[in-house]
Amino acid sequence: MHVYPYLNFNHGRAEEALNFYREALGGDVAVLMRYADAPKDMPSMGAVDPDWIMHARLTFGANALMISDTDRPAAPSQQISLSINLDGDTAEAERIFAALSVGGQVTAPLHKTFWGALFGCFSDKFGVSWMINCQL
Repeated sequence: MHVYPYLNFNHGRAEEALNFYREALGGDVAVLMRYADAPKDMPSMGAVDPDWIMHARLTFGANALMISDTDRPAAPSQQISLSINLDGDTAEAERIFAALSVGGQVTAPLHKTFWGALFGCFSDKFGVSWMINCQL
């Protein structure tokens, strides 16, 4: 069993987010389906742009993010953070932190912790909260 976060973006920002996360995480777009790809006999999905992303799956390592556009308000949650955990690769932790936090707001810069890790957290430019934890 796997649990994958599913991120919804308002009004056409999913593709920008997908490309941003692909670049920052060194991932691959495993699935990309636009609203235009839905069967023509399917009931209406509302006032969505056919070029918007209905469903995308970004894979990186054994991980995945699911991503889509929505025409419903999808405010970023302050109750959930995505946590990336690395074992000893501080250079990769620093790279990912720097790449994902571009245009966002760093709430705790990467720093050595009492639990023996390099740790930092931020909200990215889309308002998604992230934590980076690298065991030293």
